[in-house]
Amino acid sequence: MTLVERFLKYVSFDTQSDENSGVTPSTPKQMVFAQYLKEELESLGLEEIELDENGYLYATLPANIDKDVPVIGFIAHMDTSPDMTGENVTPRIVRRYDGENITLCEEENIVLSPVQFPELLDHKGEDLIVTNGKTLLGADDKAGIAEIVSAIVYLQEHPEIKHGKIRIGFNPDEEIGLGAHKFDVAKFGCQWAYTMDGGEVGELEFENFNAAAAKVIVKGRNVHPGYAKNKMINAIRVANEFMSQLPGEETPEHTDGYEGFYHVVGIEGGVEQTTITYIIRDHDRAKFEARKECMKAWGEVINQKYGEALVKVELKDQYYNMRQQIEPVMHVIDIAFEAMKEAGVTPKVKAIRGGTDGAQLSFKGLPCPNIFAGGLNFHGRYEFVPIQSMEKAMMVVVKIAELTAR
Repeated sequence: MTLVERFLKYVSFDTQSDENSGVTPSTPKQMVFAQYLKEELESLGLEEIELDENGYLYATLPANIDKDVPVIGFIAHMDTSPDMTGENVTPRIVRRYDGENITLCEEENIVLSPVQFPELLDHKGEDLIVTNGKTLLGADDKAGIAEIVSAIVYLQEHPEIKHGKIRIGFNPDEEIGLGAHKFDVAKFGCQWAYTMDGGEVGELEFENFNAAAAKVIVKGRNVHPGYAKNKMINAIRVANEFMSQLPGEETPEHTDGYEGFYHVVGIEGGVEQTTITYIIRDHDRAKFEARKECMKAWGEVINQKYGEALVKVELKDQYYNMRQQIEPVMHVIDIAFEAMKEAGVTPKVKAIRGGTDGAQLSFKGLPCPNIFAGGLNFHGRYEFVPIQSMEKAMMVVVKIAELTAR
């Protein structure tokens, strides 16, 4: 099975995760895919294959060199985003992309256009795998899984490439922030690892956001509106007062690079009680902590104005910037950097404006930077992946294995 055939098979599995299920994996269909992968790895002759009750799949490619070589790992996630359906994914290949619009769904006039997505033009002349305009594609992160498995097959077929023991790990529920929670780092047994979960060719990431979730609960007092003067407190209006305090330019749509933000993701309720949910993000830990304090302070401003505790701010940290865990072991980055160059890829070191399983794994004792898998426009109908990008990612895995042994 080729890399492309493998990828097309993988995306036929619906593995959408569900943040509200409360179990691991969050959806049983992820376990169906995990079982398929387990059988595939068994057919390839890998060793130490284990699929646990939570849907975490581990396996080993034994070393083919008689010297002490660090054990390294490659990790990817099996689930796809809850943002859009992953059922009945019907991909097609656009050969030698010509730089023009790609019609994904003619009857609904859904078009993948370089006007809206100029990154398409970076892949002119390449072969693109696209959706039918009705689902996401699933390159996040089935491209990563296909690249890792294909790299393992390549190493098996080329025994002249010497390598140490290689561990692979495929986990559920990354898209809902739980991918690393039950990942058994001790069982995985690696000195370091790489997640194959980045986007554009060349991306090499060892910085990510510090992240927190905020829930702002606003209490009101409901009175018949005809007799409400000096009695009613409308929680919806108070919530609006709270929201108006936040800096208008510190939102996702106004920031990039290392700029952090507050992002309101939901508001629901009525006069008696209204709840606002936010996510808070910043690469700088001090600024991140300050953002959380600001949220609490804005609540106190409201409470002091009304003379009672109407606003309660609940904060929960989600993950932290892995940079502090990676800096002491920068050889991990140096190897990936050199592997890209040997694979004909120009490395692009950048900070992730998001999170990754690698961040949480790094804080669990497994240094784990992130490498490109090649897909673009994740989580929606406009997702695509160039075949050539996947091939390069596969070779980066091979080169990392070779360089670590060298």
